[in-house]
Amino acid sequence: MLIVPEREIANLMTRQAAFEAVEKVFAAMAAGDAYNFPVVREAIGHEDALYGFKGGFDRAGLTLGLKAGGYWPNNLEKRGLINHQSTVFLFDPDTGKVKAMVGGNLLTALRTAAASSVSIKHLARPDARVLGMVGAGHQATFQLRAALEQRSFDKVIGWNYHPEMLPNIQKVADEAGVPFETVELNGMRQADVIISITSAFAPSLMADHVAPGCHVACMGTDTKGKQEVEAALLARATVFTDEVAQSVQIGEAQHAVAQGLIAESDVTQIGAVINGTHPGRDSDDQITLFDGTGVGLQDLAVAASVVDLAVQQGIAITVDF
Repeated sequence: MLIVPEREIANLMTRQAAFEAVEKVFAAMAAGDAYNFPVVREAIGHEDALYGFKGGFDRAGLTLGLKAGGYWPNNLEKRGLINHQSTVFLFDPDTGKVKAMVGGNLLTALRTAAASSVSIKHLARPDARVLGMVGAGHQATFQLRAALEQRSFDKVIGWNYHPEMLPNIQKVADEAGVPFETVELNGMRQADVIISITSAFAPSLMADHVAPGCHVACMGTDTKGKQEVEAALLARATVFTDEVAQSVQIGEAQHAVAQGLIAESDVTQIGAVINGTHPGRDSDDQITLFDGTGVGLQDLAVAASVVDLAVQQGIAITVDF
């Protein structure tokens, strides 16, 4: 078995490599060459933690495995650790033997950011110039770095439940040489692209906060009950997702479907746009929305990529298991 420790990931995995792995697996999913297993995600009744498993099988890439982990909201304050903790396990699809164990914390941030940036590439207007950020936590910095590589943005605007955290994303904008401005939520109407990355259970971004022609990437809702945007926004938008079943069960679409504002058939896999079987955006004033729920195949794709890199560079640890 190969082990790639968390400490090695930063020197191995790039944003571009993560982007390519996620885009490829989204395309495979839409083509029917890869599928996710049902998600297990539970409140464990200790430390307010959510813990679960996401897995799947990519026949095209011969990648089989799962990610185990979740969200420990007290980690940062109590222990100086990031709140998201996870590990990816890969198995040989020919024999079922365990193949690799990979640190999943940084990979989770990279693959989540890659998913939203894939959606920006394929759904945002080519002339998008203002990028809005709703959320300013650890994950938001990864989202912003990846998004800035997809369009020639002139300005970043930001809002957060806790305004004292906004310097986290302002620093990223400053490093990229893009002006940053703090706004109220109604100021998001000036944005051509909005990324929402919070862990909220009540919406902050409302339908009236989003202007025609905007692309919205909702990246924080991955559990039943979570909600970042008003359900009415999905009724106004053309909705895309990583996986439809997961979107309507635990993603942002769960609320709009429950309220009868949209049907499951109104949600389209973004892989269909990547493959060219769906046109994606069809007008400059159309609102597009990507419901990024986070699928196991994303984790497996980036983990498999990083294992290959670790082997090439002689960094992977081999153990007899």
